This record gives sequence, structure tokens and C-alpha cells, in this order.
Amino acid sequence: MIVDPKTASPRDCYKLMIGGIVPRPIAFVSTLSPEGVPNLAPFSYFTAITSSPPTICFSPGRRFDTGEKKDTLRNIEAIGEFVVNVVTENIGKQMNETATDFPPGTNEFEVSGLTAVPSRIITPPRVAESPINMECKLYKVVPIGPDGPGGGALVIGEIVLCHIDDRIYENGRLNIEGLRPLGRLAGALYTTLGRIVTMKRKAYRPADNS
Repeated sequence: MIVDPKTASPRDCYKLMIGGIVPRPIAFVSTLSPEGVPNLAPFSYFTAITSSPPTICFSPGRRFDTGEKKDTLRNIEAIGEFVVNVVTENIGKQMNETATDFPPGTNEFEVSGLTAVPSRIITPPRVAESPINMECKLYKVVPIGPDGPGGGALVIGEIVLCHIDDRIYENGRLNIEGLRPLGRLAGALYTTLGRIVTMKRKAYRPADNS
């Protein structure tokens, strides 16, 4: 089977990408509107970029029904700050509650029952129930695609402060089994860690031709 993005619909391309690029970590992004209303939404187009400075990115797509920007992007463009909270098995159901396309101005902390706690450096709140919160300042927003359904933006942010639960931090490393992160698959499917495989990277050794 061959899929040509030039002839396939944006929704078909979306289904192909979320089904083939798996599993994906979830950026649970909390922002604040110019009016002071908190917003909380999950995004699985998310990854790290650099470690110096610590920089991450995620991509909020436009609404498929109207083509409008989502509140998360609007808030970041206006305020220039956001928090990425790590999603674990313990808060998976609450995270899913916030994935609904609510009307603008909805406080998803209240909808989900999650607790908003103040950040230290930036203004948007953190999710208290998440074991890792990354306070971020906006580096750049890169618009990609049409100003309509299927389009979106790449949001790049620098981590200015990271909160880590002491229970998952051991000897300078994170305990991945204690973290119990939740990953995104396609449709209504998510995944837990499952079986962990160890593969050590080998150092290059040139052949001895003497």
C-alpha cells in the first residue's frame, strides 16, 4: 500500500502518523490565558531537542472541525510561558478528561479534578499530581501547514526549572519503573512500560590491519 500525502486527506495522514509513530510520550501542557484562566491539554507530538540549553518541543495541531488554533497555542503566543507535566498511569484518566475540545476559556484543572499549584519562575501553574513538571519559556513558534484543518505549529521551549518527585529520583537518575509513564498509541489506545529491554551502545573500535 502506498499513501501519497498530496492526494490523501489531512485526517487520513493524521491516522497514518499516529498509528505508525508509536509509542509517543505525552506532553501534558499547562498554560495561562491573558485573562488569567488556566488551561491544561495533552499533546503526543512531543520530544526533546537539546540538553544545553535543555530544550523541548511539541506540536499543537489546529482543530479539525474549524481549523482554529487551540487555546494552548494562543496562550503561549500571548504569555510566552508553559509547563510540560509528565503523564503517568496514575493520572491517565484525568489526562483523558482534558483531551475534549472544550469551548475557549474552559479551566481543565476544574474539569479533570487535577490540582493546580504555582510554578516558581513562570506564571502558568503546574499539575501537582504529576511527578515531573518542566517550567518552560517560549523560544519560538514555527507555523507549519495551512491556516486550517491539518495545519499546526511547532512550539519550542527552554526548560528553566524542573520539579521532580523525590520518590523517583535516585543517585542522579530517574527511576523509570517508579515513574510509570503513559505512552500514546492510536485512537483510544495507550501503552504502559511493559517489558524493558537493555541494549548497551558499543564503542567504535577500528579494525587492526597490522
